[in-house]
Amino acid sequence: MPAVVVHHEVKDTEHWLGSPTREEFFGPLGVTNIRTFVDPQDRTRVAVSMDVEDLDAVIAALQAPEAGAAMEHDGVIPETVVLLVES
Repeated sequence: MPAVVVHHEVKDTEHWLGSPTREEFFGPLGVTNIRTFVDPQDRTRVAVSMDVEDLDAVIAALQAPEAGAAMEHDGVIPETVVLLVES
């Protein structure tokens, strides 16, 4: 099960931290151990680390309209999203 880190910028860090959307979106995909991080120098830069059971399923889900809706709800700035996979 690879670990994945996703970093990006958000419009409202407190809203992003408090949102249940990550768990709602990734949980059904078998993603576990979701943890959030905030850059102390620029609180609009954030990251999520997680353990991913099926990387292909998660990548496909991130291309679906539901992912865009989840990001919009959480205030994620889509063009800043970077996905890193443990090698």
